[in-house]
Amino acid sequence: MAEHSFPDQLRVLEEENSEDLEAVTRILSKLTHLSSEQIKPRLQSLITNLLDLQASQPEPQESSEAWTQRFTKWVEEHRELGLPSLSDEAISRESIYGDDR
Repeated sequence: MAEHSFPDQLRVLEEENSEDLEAVTRILSKLTHLSSEQIKPRLQSLITNLLDLQASQPEPQESSEAWTQRFTKWVEEHRELGLPSLSDEAISRESIYGDDR
């Protein structure tokens, strides 16, 4: 699917899959004994949540090399912020958990 804003993406998805969405609505209505008017807004909310989840996932075809390049770029962008590095002592187990273990 081409990149659209979420409302556009949802509208396109609903237009292209109207028969499937009606079938899902009928099935959910049968299973829950709720009217389609009660189910439709909840189904739309579920689809919106799934689109949000999809958008937050890395591309499935992304190779480990591409991910490594993207991560390295992210690290370098943050390096430019000039934040101080933590010392070995600051990130040691004892420093994090204390001596009471």
